[in-house]
Amino acid sequence: MQIDIVTIFPDFFRGPLDYGIIRRAREAGLVTIAVHDLRACTRDRHRTVDDRPFGGGEGMVLKPEPIFECVEGFELAPRGERAANKQWVVLLSAQGRPFDQKQAARLARLSRLVLICGRYEGVDERVGTFLADEEISIGNYVLSGGELGAAVIADAVIRLLPGAVGNQASTRQESFFSDADVLIGKGPNSTCASGGLLDYPHYTRPADFRGMTVPEVLVSGNHDDIRRWRRRSALEKTLRNRPDLLDRARLSDEDRELLGQIAGDEMAP
Repeated sequence: MQIDIVTIFPDFFRGPLDYGIIRRAREAGLVTIAVHDLRACTRDRHRTVDDRPFGGGEGMVLKPEPIFECVEGFELAPRGERAANKQWVVLLSAQGRPFDQKQAARLARLSRLVLICGRYEGVDERVGTFLADEEISIGNYVLSGGELGAAVIADAVIRLLPGAVGNQASTRQESFFSDADVLIGKGPNSTCASGGLLDYPHYTRPADFRGMTVPEVLVSGNHDDIRRWRRRSALEKTLRNRPDLLDRARLSDEDRELLGQIAGDEMAP
């Protein structure tokens, strides 16, 4: 996979791209990441990338010329044909569609992904309308620029590539993963796939830490009891922290039974 990042702060990415899974994936040849300095695509001596918006307003807006010139230099397929060629151009924007695990899985299927980092008060609208294939936001808040968002998306996407994570099956049991979101590559089923819920609690040694003990079921050796406990715990955590996920999660009859038990326990004196 090839990821191109367009930014006015290329040095920002010297840290996020040099550690952990991203570094190992790059070293293994699973992904190639190129960071492009937008100022290199300017034509004036001041290397101007921004200007004041027509109609007035506070702040500066990124100009279209250097962004178009930079991305067009990648020799991508025409805009309407990129999806068929497994290419995609994303503009990082507070006005974009919220980024989630399903989008990460979709982007992980690409052969080339271009991430344009917005900045200042915004980006000339023609970039989003005529150059980018979509706008993506990593949350309902405003950042100073798209660099942090690009790093987040790169991490979420790269860890889904086959071979990026030591045990690829482990990604299937993480929070937000839905069995309907088929990942790249195939592996054995996890102990308890999340099915769109938050992940279940994890414990490690020692079994008794300062009087805080591991639930007995986890050391019982009964795999069916462990699976059921994990599923119930995932449902409890999701109900407590992200109840909105339950509306979209793929719930089995057993899940609904467990939710009924949870509700009954909460109502008990």
